Amino acid sequence: MRRFVLAMLVVAGLAFAPALVHAQPTKRPNILYIMSDDHASAAIGAYGSWLKNVLRTPNIDKLAAQGIRFTSGVVTNSICTPSRAALLTGQYSHVNGVYTLADQMDPKRVHVAHLLRMAGYQTALIGKWHLVTDPQGFDYWNILPGQGRYIDPQLRRLGTKPKELKLYKGYSEDTITDLSLEWLKGRDKDKPFMLFCHFKAPHRPWDPAPRFQDLYKDVTIPEPPSLQDKLEGRAKILKQTKNVVGEHMNKTDLGVPIPKDLKGEALRTWAYQHYMKRYLSCIAAVDENVGRLLEFLDKEGLAQDTIVIYTSDQGFLLGEHGFYDKRLMDEPCLTTPLIVRYPGNTPPGTVNDSMVLNIDHAPTFLDYAGAKIPADMHGKSYKGIVEGGKTPADWRKSIYYRYYMHMDGAHNIPASYGVRTDRYTLVYYYGKALGMKGARDIPHEPEWELFDRQKDPGQMRSVYADPAYATTVRELKAELERLRKELKDDK
Repeated sequence: MRRFVLAMLVVAGLAFAPALVHAQPTKRPNILYIMSDDHASAAIGAYGSWLKNVLRTPNIDKLAAQGIRFTSGVVTNSICTPSRAALLTGQYSHVNGVYTLADQMDPKRVHVAHLLRMAGYQTALIGKWHLVTDPQGFDYWNILPGQGRYIDPQLRRLGTKPKELKLYKGYSEDTITDLSLEWLKGRDKDKPFMLFCHFKAPHRPWDPAPRFQDLYKDVTIPEPPSLQDKLEGRAKILKQTKNVVGEHMNKTDLGVPIPKDLKGEALRTWAYQHYMKRYLSCIAAVDENVGRLLEFLDKEGLAQDTIVIYTSDQGFLLGEHGFYDKRLMDEPCLTTPLIVRYPGNTPPGTVNDSMVLNIDHAPTFLDYAGAKIPADMHGKSYKGIVEGGKTPADWRKSIYYRYYMHMDGAHNIPASYGVRTDRYTLVYYYGKALGMKGARDIPHEPEWELFDRQKDPGQMRSVYADPAYATTVRELKAELERLRKELKDDK
């Protein structure tokens, strides 16, 4: 047996050699990890945002009522490809090597799927992958090529060549759920399972399922208070970004031609309605299919033995500061929905403010599997929070964030890094591309921002230069450097 385990590790590449399986509990939970793409917390009813009276997310809301809802689910790098690599590896970008959209996952890197297989789990990934190279470590996968498409999607499964795509008539979220249910029905029922179900929606260009095309037709979508923000209290470089609602959108985004006579605030107000109706209509299909997955668990008697996680690969701006997209260290980009249900273990209806990072998912899954968590994972298990509903005294008090794709050309978002605590956000726009793939060498003067989110939850005005916050600035800079040193991020 010892020789067999060692042989498996050699074949896998042994990036996480210390992660050998130890003695297992008699009953280990199944894990169903459901991840959407660009789903803002504000677009879920349970999060109680300004949109709460128009949102139609009954299944995700029900999941929150049955489990624990985190208010500070946080990502380490708010962009799709790096976020997905962080999920799998439990590591920051500067260690797993996936910094920007132009990087790819090293196929030799051992990650959580390999380790769960070694622990006796059956593993699958279905839907959006977006890490360029083929998935490794899974017993089964069936993925969209790149971003994939909403209508009549094409997917490619394990064992086929890159151009051997299969066309599925219908809507992507329905197809991804169909394939997930098919795999669940045919799985080895003598093993616990780990299923990554990765939806495409609500990623741009926001093409709703035909059945939801007119879902919000007669609804006026409430506006965020900062929709018409002039950015007077923010870093100067943010006035050069290309992520303004209306101004930097097109017919494909909005579903209708943009009237030529609309400018400024009028354009932003008009475009916001079209943008949000399409975005929220895409989410309706996600929610409906979350309901299908939960119904299957109930019917098959699996609900009690299955941990269900609902989250997004990062957050998204829904008109706050007049912006859409992600990348920035603003709360809507940095934070994600994070809802966890484990019947009989999770106190129903619990709300928790712990800062849980996307790099924490891998160690948590390994913890539940009874497997050793590798020392080179930056994340830590939040199993204790899920089961007790309370934050341990030794839980992290701050988090480190970094975005590398400087002035990429699509949205012109500047590179940045920073630290977030329960009250403050300190951001440093360092103004350099640093040779990163997909970044553009357009230098600008470095700028700092500091937000007191207790007094200014909307992050409307930086108080970095305010003398009253001088001590706070010094303390947060010291904490930022401590985190960078601890994580060995010295670039």
